[in-house]
Amino acid sequence: QVQLVESGGGTAQAGGSLRLSCEASGGSFATHVMAWFREAPGKDREFVAAITMGRGSTYYADSVKGRFTISTENAKDTINLRMNSLKLEDTAVYYCAATSFLRTQQSVYARNQYAYWGQGTQVTVSS
Repeated sequence: QVQLVESGGGTAQAGGSLRLSCEASGGSFATHVMAWFREAPGKDREFVAAITMGRGSTYYADSVKGRFTISTENAKDTINLRMNSLKLEDTAVYYCAATSFLRTQQSVYARNQYAYWGQGTQVTVSS
């Protein structure tokens, strides 16, 4: 059974920074993509960032481009999300997701592309 565990959530002031991590275990990720989504109160779960574990190609939502950086950690199936210049609108529960394959290149942005999900970690940005 594949499990994803997020960590690093918490509270930061607007303009500050936080780093989230997600570790995958219990499954085969020989070829896969890992991603971050977020869900704010009253809003649908939305794409934040993704990375291909082989090439390290990255993808970002326009709302976080230039502020957030997604990365991998060496040979482990672990990803990080460095969040800089935080805004109030970044407040949400952040979810780690993973898939063993991509249906299409554009599928990295789609929630239904990902078969495995973490339980989420709360990020709160204060004024």
